[in-house]
Amino acid sequence: MSVFVLVHGAWHGGWAWQRVAPLLRAAGHEVHSPTLTGVSDRAHLLSPQVGLTTHVQDVVALIEAQDLRDVVLVGHSYAGQVVTGVAERVPERLARRVHLDAFVGDDGEAAIDLLPATTAGHYREAVAGPGFGWLIPVRSLSILGIEEQSDIDWLTPRLTPHPWLAYTEPLTLTGKADQVPGAFIECTAWMRVFTPHAERAAARGWPVHKIATGHEAMVTAPGELAGLLLDIAKYG
Repeated sequence: MSVFVLVHGAWHGGWAWQRVAPLLRAAGHEVHSPTLTGVSDRAHLLSPQVGLTTHVQDVVALIEAQDLRDVVLVGHSYAGQVVTGVAERVPERLARRVHLDAFVGDDGEAAIDLLPATTAGHYREAVAGPGFGWLIPVRSLSILGIEEQSDIDWLTPRLTPHPWLAYTEPLTLTGKADQVPGAFIECTAWMRVFTPHAERAAARGWPVHKIATGHEAMVTAPGELAGLLLDIAKYG
């Protein structure tokens, strides 16, 4: 049995894994899908001080409080930064980390610096305007490769603004995270913003897998994603 901890990306919550978690549990595995501070059902805790450090602590606290070991830690999109931070903090509790169309950051790198320049510019403009200087407004789902109206209808009312500090606060790494074997899953049926991170992963010797779906694979291809996560947990 594996222990999966599934960490959502920006604007989402633990609910984002509702189509994947039951499939992993049906295969006999333990699954946790926490909501990060300041978004979704924890939006009441949102403040300008919520950042990457907060979110790393969210996941570390869950792992330690539940005394989880041999964890397969999965991070989607922004949560690639969180996964890396957690691997730095508690490498001895992790069996593997999986970056699902996600950032693969190095020491001193912030998420905003890891985005393509044009995309990062759009973020900064949105934060400076409707984001009041400290929030990232929700991005258009069509940009993320969501095409089915039923998926749009399911996602739209659940998404909430994301704290800007989470994107501007850099990783602080000493090399401990490198003790945790990594894997990368790239979603290929959209703008492919995270292709440079798939290339980083490959350069580090990580296995790189591809799913022909949009950025939100846990919504648009849950069965394929669950199967791939089970294979990664078993074989790497």
